[in-house]
This record gives sequence, C-alpha cells and structure tokens, in this order.
Amino acid sequence: MATEPIRLQKWLAEAGLCSRREGEQWIAAGRVTVNGAVVTLPGTKVSHKDQVMVDGRAVVPPRESLVVLMLNKPPGVVCTRKDPEKRRSVFELLGQEHTRLISVGRLDYQSEGLILFTNNGNVAHQLMHPSNQVPRTYRVRVHGRIDPPMLAKLQGGVMLDDGPTGPLKLELDHVPGANSWLTITLTEGRNRMVRRIFETVEMTVSRLIRTHYGNATLGPLPRGEWRALQATEISRLLSPLKEATRLLELQHEVIPVVKPAAERIVPYRPRTTPNNSRPGSRTPRKPGSKRFGTDHGRTNKK
Repeated sequence: MATEPIRLQKWLAEAGLCSRREGEQWIAAGRVTVNGAVVTLPGTKVSHKDQVMVDGRAVVPPRESLVVLMLNKPPGVVCTRKDPEKRRSVFELLGQEHTRLISVGRLDYQSEGLILFTNNGNVAHQLMHPSNQVPRTYRVRVHGRIDPPMLAKLQGGVMLDDGPTGPLKLELDHVPGANSWLTITLTEGRNRMVRRIFETVEMTVSRLIRTHYGNATLGPLPRGEWRALQATEISRLLSPLKEATRLLELQHEVIPVVKPAAERIVPYRPRTTPNNSRPGSRTPRKPGSKRFGTDHGRTNKK
C-alpha cells in the first residue's frame, strides 16, 4: 500500500479506477468520500489509513510503488538515522522526503561510495541476506606494498574473529609509492569486514570505496549526491535474487523520483571544525573573503 499521503485523484488513478482528470471530475461531483465524509477538493491527500469510497463502494488501496535510490556516500558521514555525537547522517543528504527509506546495508564512518535505499523492506532483506550472496565490490587503498605471497595468502581466505571468510576475490591494481590499490569483491556484509581482512596481515586501510552492489554500479555519481534507479536498473538488481519473480512484479510501479533543480545544483561540502567552535559548525563567511575569490570591499591603499 502507498505509505506516504498522495492526492486523492492520484489515489483513484493508481487504484485503476480512472484517469487523474476523471478522478478530479468524480471528486467535484461529490461521488467520493474519505472516512465517511464527502470530499470535493481534488487536492485532498489520503494514505492507506483512510477509507476511500466511490458511489458508496470501497476503493482497494493501490499497491506500494517501489523506490530504490543510490547515494554516493562521502567519508565522515554515518549511516544511522540518529547519532549520539550529532554527526551528519546519510539521511540528511537524501532530504526530508526520503527519511523513511531503508538503507540496504551500511558503510562505516570513514568509508565511502555506493549505498542503496528502498521503501520496500522485503527488497532490502533480499539484497542483504547472506543466502543470496549478492556481491559487493570495493576499491581499497592500504598502507604498504602488497607482494605476490601476501596477495596469495589473502586470496586463499583469512580467519576473522567472527569466523573464516573463505576464498576471496582480490586483485592488485597498482602500487603507487608506499601504498597499494586493490579491488575486492565480497558476498557478505559483516561489520568492517574489508578493514579486518587487511588487519590480519598487519596492513591498514586508508581509503575504502564501494563501487558496486550486485548489478548496481556507482558510475559518475558525484560524492554526496543521490539519484533514483530506473526500472531497467532495478530489474537487473533484483533479477538474481531467489524471490525475483515476486519482487519484479513491482517494476511497473517504480516511482520516477526527480530532485528539485535547487537540490541538483548544490554540491556536497564536508563539514569543517573551526577553532573555538563546536564540532560540525561553520564559521560565517562574508562576500569579499578569500573563499569567494573576489575583491569586493577591498580598497587599495598607496
């Protein structure tokens, strides 16, 4: 069922009774009641908690439309809704209208990259459940140089404090200077798993970027920005799952989520901690400061 309130004429249309324009005519004619009261304003909003009737007959609520969003999580952002330390949350980046979405797994505070959100709990469960072995791919930078024997040791699997990993799909990309870049693909989502894998060979991960979750790819999405997956992308994402047939029945109801223009043009800027201020606050800037790169307000003294 639709969880968010929607306009009454849209409710009638999504229930398959009429077009939105016809719904507006029915409402204006007094044929529609909400919770027993006649409604004549087309803009009236209803939710699945309301009883909608047309000509005295109950309307079966429309099924929930499937939403799947992809966010490029920046470092220094938590994946929880509320944080005791008042740190920025991924839900702040999504905006107020998407605060009820469910995150598909998490990334730790300093990790970055692809994280999915959906309004369907079963979809989230299927994508995270270990039995489905949905692959997650990460690009990893570690301090130190990975040599062939160490790489072979990691590829064979390591023992963690919560059990063995099994063989790992791990490739060495390049070794610039004192660091090494690798690509690792996992089919489970244990807490801080990638970092703990490299800790077994006494190496520290200095950067961790998730680039793929199943068939969803991060691509050129800017850091701190989100976008809605299209129907074809959601189909590819869900098709390998065990309950794919039932989940894909939602495909024709995918909501075309579009960000307002004002949101699309605002880039992500990480929070700073100026001297003598509380964490997360910013020092106000005035036009003419170096941040704006202008000479407004300056005078030449000779």
